[in-house]
Amino acid sequence: MADGYGFAGEGDWKTAMLLRTLKVASQGLSGGTSFMDDYTYHLGPGTPRVLGAHMLEICPSIAAGTPRIEIHPLGIGGREDPVRMVFDAAPGPGIVVGMSDMGDRFRLVLNEIDVVEADEPLPNLPVARALWEPCPDLLTSSEAWIMAGAPHHTVLSTALSTEEVADLAELARTELLVIDEGTTPRRFRRELRWNQAYHRLAGAL
Repeated sequence: MADGYGFAGEGDWKTAMLLRTLKVASQGLSGGTSFMDDYTYHLGPGTPRVLGAHMLEICPSIAAGTPRIEIHPLGIGGREDPVRMVFDAAPGPGIVVGMSDMGDRFRLVLNEIDVVEADEPLPNLPVARALWEPCPDLLTSSEAWIMAGAPHHTVLSTALSTEEVADLAELARTELLVIDEGTTPRRFRRELRWNQAYHRLAGAL
């Protein structure tokens, strides 16, 4: 991934393709772009957050510093203990984007996020990881994400913004739903219904 290749776990070609596309779009920009997966959730105390990770498969372009190279047991697959990169993602604004197959079209769902530093070290999670606070909050973003049928594999980018992905969606004539500070479940539900009607009508024409 650090060389620009598209990658996604478990044969997820849609996310691999999306990652490659966003890698190309972010060339020359500060920040990074990586395959990502929601690993677990921090539900309290404090602000609810998402902890993203995926085995050994997170791109070092989002790292806060030089990754550490460590050897730890993997626990699955019956193989030798793998060498892995261990790092935390650099804090700052970013986006998480997923692509879903809706049967008659593809849909992009984007959540604006703030990547943050962990409150304390994570010695029992020796992998590359990113911790973020989704906009407008975890409860609302999760409800909207599920309503949209968005996937669990995503692309996280601290190099790109909503604007660039919106341009891509427009060029590709692909549906884009954005979850940001102004999102409410009621408004998002209405947008889903409007989009459904529009894309079916546009397809017929």
